[in-house]
Amino acid sequence: MKIINIEKVTKHHLNAPLFTGKVTRQSPVKDDEGSDLSINYIHFPKGVRNKFHKHSNDQVLIVLRGNGIVETKNKTFKVKKGDVIWTKRGEVHRHGAGSNSSFSHISVTRSHTQLTQTEK
Repeated sequence: MKIINIEKVTKHHLNAPLFTGKVTRQSPVKDDEGSDLSINYIHFPKGVRNKFHKHSNDQVLIVLRGNGIVETKNKTFKVKKGDVIWTKRGEVHRHGAGSNSSFSHISVTRSHTQLTQTEK
């Protein structure tokens, strides 16, 4: 068993090509730790989103704070604190902050999930 306080997890900056601006990531459970899961806290500044992409495995997002969007090829959803989003593997989507709010979510995927950037 491992207990991790997110306040003690280092923040790493992530940039293009996947994101429209700078975001930070905290990874309390990493792929290389022997876990079946990868868990990341992603923090988006106001208006910053990732670009359309898909994953080789399912993804669960748990919204922690702010107002954001989750978008598929055909539909845009507004999301807020407490919302849980499940995206099936292979579904093209994007997510991030709304235009008037920063946004943070937890991302849970199977370890070593491949991410592929796509066109809408």
